[in-house]
Amino acid sequence: MIKSYTLRTKIVNLLLHIFLAVLAVIWLIPMAWLLMMSFSGEKGAFHDDHIIPTSWTFKNYTRLFTETDLFNFPRWYLNTFIIAVVCCIFSTLLVLMIAYTFSRLRFKSRKVYLNVTLVLGMFPGFMSMIAIYHIFKAVGLYQSLISLILVYSSGAVLQYFIAKGFFDTIPKSLDEAAIVDGATKNQVFWKIILPISKPIVVYTALTSFIGPWIDFIFVSVIMKDNYDKYTVALGLFRMLERENIYEYFTRFCSGGILVAIPITILFCFMQKYYVEGVVNGSVKG
Repeated sequence: MIKSYTLRTKIVNLLLHIFLAVLAVIWLIPMAWLLMMSFSGEKGAFHDDHIIPTSWTFKNYTRLFTETDLFNFPRWYLNTFIIAVVCCIFSTLLVLMIAYTFSRLRFKSRKVYLNVTLVLGMFPGFMSMIAIYHIFKAVGLYQSLISLILVYSSGAVLQYFIAKGFFDTIPKSLDEAAIVDGATKNQVFWKIILPISKPIVVYTALTSFIGPWIDFIFVSVIMKDNYDKYTVALGLFRMLERENIYEYFTRFCSGGILVAIPITILFCFMQKYYVEGVVNGSVKG
């Protein structure tokens, strides 16, 4: 009986691994094709007689940084990096402070605020983009990097529930012991809670960085035709327009690879903390 159960378990595990391997291959095929096209020496997106490029070149990458008259990719990359880093810092600090406040403090309107932010979080952010566009235009922040930083940072604040769930799992006795020893609530947060909350800090920082890095909707509404203030998502999309796709498609693929590199590196080094943050933050979130 035990041998039969063990054999059945092994078969199930084998089938599961085969299924996951197939899914991994399916998931990697588009990425492999994008990588191949980024080194393709042929123009255009489609070729009737072959899928794998017949000629290879590294010029698609060099042209992204040298031929900038029409598509200034280096400027777009720098814009995106600045916005993502600034938003990552602001959003992480705001989210963690708000999450800790709702987790530890009890005040009169606490439940109301929790319910309001929960309801607001159910609506997609792009529903407000026209109103945001007119507000920025009225206050003189139209087509500026500051406007994007404000949009992404304020939008990220509504995603504090996972961080709150993580802080809920930390025993309140730590706070109470520190307060008895003379620490303020501010010192408890910065010197005791944050140092032991590395998983949720990393998770919050990663999500805050990725949002601005890949966003297309808000930047397309706010920046309009100001090419110098584009981010890579909108800039690369312009390469796929009808009049540009034949000449610039391989450069678009090269840009896509360069955009994916920072995110890939971050996940490779911080995957452990990212997963811990999600799991622990979902316990009571």
